[in-house]
Amino acid sequence: MPQLPAPAYPAETHARLKADAEAIIARYPDSRSALLPMLHLVQSEEGYVTRTGMAFCAELLGLTTAEVTAVATFYTMYRRKPSGDYQVGVCTNTLCAVMGGDAIFDELKEHLGVGNDETTEDGKITLEHIECNAACDYAPVVMVNWEFFDNQTPDSAKRLVDDLREGRTVEPTRGAPLCTYKETARILAGFPDERPGAVEATGGAGPASLIGLKLAKGELPQQRVVHPRGQDGAPDATGHTPSPAEHLSSHDAPQQTAPADPENPAGPVTGDGSEEGK
Repeated sequence: MPQLPAPAYPAETHARLKADAEAIIARYPDSRSALLPMLHLVQSEEGYVTRTGMAFCAELLGLTTAEVTAVATFYTMYRRKPSGDYQVGVCTNTLCAVMGGDAIFDELKEHLGVGNDETTEDGKITLEHIECNAACDYAPVVMVNWEFFDNQTPDSAKRLVDDLREGRTVEPTRGAPLCTYKETARILAGFPDERPGAVEATGGAGPASLIGLKLAKGELPQQRVVHPRGQDGAPDATGHTPSPAEHLSSHDAPQQTAPADPENPAGPVTGDGSEEGK
């Protein structure tokens, strides 16, 4: 069976992308290392990684299309089909889920009339559930083109997507100003972010995330230390210092039961060395 020719960009597009790709490749001692940012580059052209884009990457990097495809299909930030101008991701990992992320995701699916990884008919919104965004102290979190929208509710999330579809200005909770998915992809390819205010913008961690750092720097009073079992702890409020045995619970206390006699278990060892229930 004859092999189909690799798809190609129009000459003008190819020349423009080649100049950008050569700037990316020049950053690395080994051209193969440029594949990840180059996939973002071709994604910025059409909003997703096309066969044409993968053939372009393979051509410039001296790779096979199979090698490029293997990488493009591994990372979820590379889209494999047309997507919306705004990628709306709802975190449904544990903390965001229990704080309301699951409810937000369900209501957005109904509100937009799409399922997971689907795009609205107007091409504005692609909805997906995403994994942890390392912003648990702002849960539940919604991201739009990887910018943070913290402490969301179903109602605020619906207002957010409505504003995006209507072209109204939307400001992330923190971080850089919002831009389209194609523009985000070009920034991720490593090109300067020229949006007004983008350079000055900072994401910043929340108070809960910073407690450990503040403790390490001595900026907070030392917290009460819970000693490991088997070591004497600090005196309690009455001045009594608990013995190791007093720290043990019925779940982790050593058992007197012989392995050969599992049908006749003994109780856990108590503070005086005897067994409970005897």
